Amino acid sequence: MGDISERRGRLDRRRFLGVAAAGAAGLAVGVVAACDTVTTDTDTGTAEEPARTGTGTPHPADAAERSRPGSPDWRIRSQGPPDAVLGYTDRVSVLPEEEFGLHVSTTAPGFRVSAYRVGWYGGAQARLVWRSERIPGRAQRGPRDARLVRATQTVRADWDRTLTVRAAGWPEGAYLLRLDAENGHQRYVPLIVRSLAGAGRTVLAHAPATWQAYNLWGGRSLYEGPNGRYGTRSLAVSFDRPYDRNGAEKFLVYERAAVVLAERLGLPLAYTTGPDIHADPAVLRGAAALVSLGHDEYWTPEQRRHFTEARDAGTNLVFLGANTCYRRIRLEGPKGPAGPQRHREPDDAMGADGKNPGNARTVVCYKTDYANDPYLVQHRTMVTTDFRQPPAADPESTLTGVLYEGFPVDAPYVVHSADHWVFEGTGVRPGDSFAHLVGVEYDRVTPEAPTPSPLEIVAHSPLTCKGRRSHADSAYYTAPSGAGVFASGTMRWVEALMAGTRDNGRNHGLDRRTGAFVTRTTENVLRAFAQGPAAHHRPAPRDNVRTVYGRAAGAPGDRATAASG
Repeated sequence: MGDISERRGRLDRRRFLGVAAAGAAGLAVGVVAACDTVTTDTDTGTAEEPARTGTGTPHPADAAERSRPGSPDWRIRSQGPPDAVLGYTDRVSVLPEEEFGLHVSTTAPGFRVSAYRVGWYGGAQARLVWRSERIPGRAQRGPRDARLVRATQTVRADWDRTLTVRAAGWPEGAYLLRLDAENGHQRYVPLIVRSLAGAGRTVLAHAPATWQAYNLWGGRSLYEGPNGRYGTRSLAVSFDRPYDRNGAEKFLVYERAAVVLAERLGLPLAYTTGPDIHADPAVLRGAAALVSLGHDEYWTPEQRRHFTEARDAGTNLVFLGANTCYRRIRLEGPKGPAGPQRHREPDDAMGADGKNPGNARTVVCYKTDYANDPYLVQHRTMVTTDFRQPPAADPESTLTGVLYEGFPVDAPYVVHSADHWVFEGTGVRPGDSFAHLVGVEYDRVTPEAPTPSPLEIVAHSPLTCKGRRSHADSAYYTAPSGAGVFASGTMRWVEALMAGTRDNGRNHGLDRRTGAFVTRTTENVLRAFAQGPAAHHRPAPRDNVRTVYGRAAGAPGDRATAASG
């Protein structure tokens, strides 16, 4: 495949990025996307036999960990009333051996904490790594008594620390801390034990900023306030409060099944989060691939820049969801959010200099209220609008190849380029469809948007959203560095990994046939991308945007993508 590598190396960078530079400013006027839906909790995972490993060789410690017996009892049996037991950590991630604080409130006289690492584990899908002694229970301040930062309508629990935990002997990975109260009820607290280095590995990037954006504990999220209205929402949300529902809903719905699959494949893996990539991109250096999991909407400009730099250095990118890199945010440290009347310098907002790494406690996103953002005058690139909106408009399609269009939608996924290598072994033919796989949000290739070229649409799915006909697209392109970039274009991709299994808690009608198709396609992408820059060993994309849409990427058009804010 050396000839492919040479062609990619000679690819004119100006052709690749020129469309993006030309289209960014104009797109901001005509493209507005819908807000997201609120989802319900689920368990995720696949239930298949272990597959052959990728070409990368896991560290011996990784292999030893994956060979350990699992703990099938990791699932929650009873959530109970909202105040039965719940908690949060004082850090979104830690390194192995580091300490973190756990803040817990419960109506029970006592509780224990069980730390489960998510993985394949022969089908058990998690392993008990640590369990605490009995801890006396205490009810702390409830949602109605939570601290409210009125300038930004930010809810903070600010509970006393209940215990300090050291992640001693905890392997890198995604963890569910389960709070087991003596009243018989349970809740999760998610935690990532992150990797320092990702060279030669597939890096899984978790999205706690998005988890927090939708968190309604205390009655406010970035979407609504106590009366359910957008106008009373928070302009900034705090990690110093528990997550609502089962405590780890977004992780369980949109991320866990992908983690289980990646571990089952035996790939060399590294773990991190969006806020950690924002603060320190060192884990991305030399990485074979970087995976954005199923719902990864809220990014800082620094996080996006580090993703782009990784791609341009040869790291393959995978976008397993839709609506990715849509909202531009700021992360702020323990001092709390900057209100409309208060200016804060970028270093206090955890800017690109990397100060306060790993200690972001507030996600700031003014969205349509950006005129009140205190950064509007002096730091325009940090104003928290959507990435496609001014000031500093830069639509996500320059990175992902696709553009978020709207919700809600429920439509079949329709294969277009059936002979593309990502579908190898699935047996699909052009026009084959998979019911309900497109939803509840979707992306599409938008020719008038700034889009990398050449770009190949591999799935092109007709749909109707809010009375308007459109399409959802899965797309693939390669960068001048040789890096491959795959975007699924649908929010249900990771959910489909558990289709037809007992863990399919959301049940959109996804069946086993759909689960097998999505699983094999994801395996193909992860295995290929683990081998290094995809252009060096996989066929180049066949630019078919003009064939599909009647005009090439970057061509002006009269179709504005419509939705509501």
